[in-house]
Amino acid sequence: MKLRPLDNLTDKQVQSGLNKFVQEGLAAEAMATFTGGTFLVAMAVLLKASNFQIGLFAALPTITNIFQLLSIWLVQKYKNRRAISVTCLFLARIPLFVIASLPFLFSTGASVNVLLFFLFFHYLCGSISGPSWNSWVKDLVPADNLGAYFSRRTRMIQILNVTLSLTVAMCIDYIKINYPQHELTAYAVMFFIGGTAGMVGVYFLSRAPEPKTTLVDEKLFSLIRKPLKDKNFRSLLTFHSAYAFATSFALPFFVVYMMKTIGLSFAWIIALGLMAKFGSIVSLKFWGKFSDKYSNKTIIRICAPTFITCILSWTFVSMIESKTLSILLLIVIHIVSGISAAGIDLSISNLAIKLAPKNEAIAYIVARNFVIAIFASIAPMVGGLLADFFATHHLSWNIEWKGPDGISTLHLLELQNWNFFFLISAILALFAVRLVKKIKEAGEARKEIVTIVMKKSVRRGIRKGISGEAIKERINNPVFIPAIKKRMSSYHLLWKEYNKIA
Repeated sequence: MKLRPLDNLTDKQVQSGLNKFVQEGLAAEAMATFTGGTFLVAMAVLLKASNFQIGLFAALPTITNIFQLLSIWLVQKYKNRRAISVTCLFLARIPLFVIASLPFLFSTGASVNVLLFFLFFHYLCGSISGPSWNSWVKDLVPADNLGAYFSRRTRMIQILNVTLSLTVAMCIDYIKINYPQHELTAYAVMFFIGGTAGMVGVYFLSRAPEPKTTLVDEKLFSLIRKPLKDKNFRSLLTFHSAYAFATSFALPFFVVYMMKTIGLSFAWIIALGLMAKFGSIVSLKFWGKFSDKYSNKTIIRICAPTFITCILSWTFVSMIESKTLSILLLIVIHIVSGISAAGIDLSISNLAIKLAPKNEAIAYIVARNFVIAIFASIAPMVGGLLADFFATHHLSWNIEWKGPDGISTLHLLELQNWNFFFLISAILALFAVRLVKKIKEAGEARKEIVTIVMKKSVRRGIRKGISGEAIKERINNPVFIPAIKKRMSSYHLLWKEYNKIA
């Protein structure tokens, strides 16, 4: 298969490449769903991993980003980003098949360490491919369509994630209830399926065309120092590093908190995660439109305080005596955090690509990933080491009212174990958000103006969605009724399968 870059791309080739990147993203998301996230944490807990090891699992994807320097050297030497990306991603998928065999080769205690070892190589090869992939995408996607394209691609990926996560969660719950002795085997099968999906993604990526790179031919470290000398890009790095450390300090332990402290079932944890994905899916098109029309920086200043409030809200979940109310609060937290996180992630990615000069984009992307990797990987490991310390400490803040009928106590704040993580994470993130104002972005709009426009847009959309004319127009659409029947039929079959499992 020829993986050589082309001097000039036709509009048809560009569109084909954009479609291939979407297909590759869907396959990669399927792989990540089966082999990472909540399912990986659940597998680690099942293998009796320590708090530090759980933090290490969370840190691996980011700590391996320090090896992205190799990507610049490879691109400089071979001037072929497609070949580098395809080869590295192919090598990254192979360890997943090895991990699938671990339950049959090692004991439970040894499996955790071996799992960490092979996941390290999985993330290592994936990290090396990252900068060449990002540089390749930057040259292929039209600059004026950046937000819309990535919001559409991300939205499709999120929809697939929701569908797969729900299906896999139902299967895992069924196995846990009826065949608990085979639960570890089920995770092994998931890694095999994930590895297969990853290889399909490699094939799609190999079919996407690549425009010839114009990377400046300089020494590696000289090239890396350029983005660090760029004052504006350095401001983005400072904010993103502080924010990544603050959020990574607590985020990896949310699943552990729900499993061990609140006592939620695996199905509920997955369902809550899907609600966050739903919020992200619904809002991505909205954030993409506003980031293109106004500025990414303004979107961050709107979304970040909301996300921080969600982190802080976790400290109140365990204070609620009613489990039903706790679940309701968690539902609200997950939906709102999904909406706000989607805006933050999309805006930060767009900012990094937007501020990077075309001929030096890969160096800027690697510098950003390198710096962020250090802070984002240290945070969960520090959190894992501090977990045992916070487990033996308790902070309460109550108001007591003494009267003839006795003493009434109002619980204002109660911190113990994981709650300390959430409070510290929220405080650090608040300080990080203050650094956004130092970033300069072309076409930047005032936060207050964008907020007013966003509110009007949402209200207009709601009024239009519930208006009689809009409903009549949709019903009269010739494809409306068949589509509804098809969707209801799918829901009915899914509900029947769920009832069988339940």
